[in-house]
Amino acid sequence: MSNIVRIIISSLILIGTIALFVVGQWGWGILGIFITILAFVTVFFNENMLIAQFYLRKEKMDKANQWLNRITHYEKQLIRAQHGYYHLLLGLMESQKSPMQSEKYFKKALSLGLHMGHNVALAKLSLAGIAMAKRNKREATKYLQEAKRADKNKLLADQIKMMKDQMGMMDRQQIRYR
Repeated sequence: MSNIVRIIISSLILIGTIALFVVGQWGWGILGIFITILAFVTVFFNENMLIAQFYLRKEKMDKANQWLNRITHYEKQLIRAQHGYYHLLLGLMESQKSPMQSEKYFKKALSLGLHMGHNVALAKLSLAGIAMAKRNKREATKYLQEAKRADKNKLLADQIKMMKDQMGMMDRQQIRYR
C-alpha cells in the first residue's frame, strides 16, 4: 500500500476519533487514538520489514523471506530512510544462503544510508567477514576498524573481537605454511 494512501487512511481515522470525542464516546475515542497512532506508525515503519526482522531474530529464514518478498517495488513502497535498511535485511537473508552474494546488498545499504550506528556496524562487520573469506586482509581490516568506530554502544564488540581473533589465526596459519 502506498504511503499516500496510508496517510489518507490515518487522517480519516483521526477525524473519526475526534468526532467520537465530540459526541461523548470517550472509551471508543481512546481506542481510536491507539488505532490512529498505529496507522501513522506504518507510514514510517513498513510492517513487512518489521515482521521480517522479527522472523530473522527467531531464525526462521523462510518466513522472513516471505515477508520481505511482499515488498515488490521498494522505491515506491518505502520512505527513503528505509531503503538502506531494506537492503541490509536482504543482505542478512542472502548471507545465510550464499555469503559471497550478500556483499552487493551490504554495499548498497551503506550507499543508500543507514541511520543507526549499530546497523552501519553490522553491515561493515558483514563486509569484513566477506573480505576475510576472500583472503583480502587489508579490506577486512579496514571494514573491521570502521565497524568498531560505528559501534558506539558496543553492541557488536564481541563479534568484532572474535573477527579480529580469526584474522590473527589466519595470519599465523599463513606464516606456518610459508
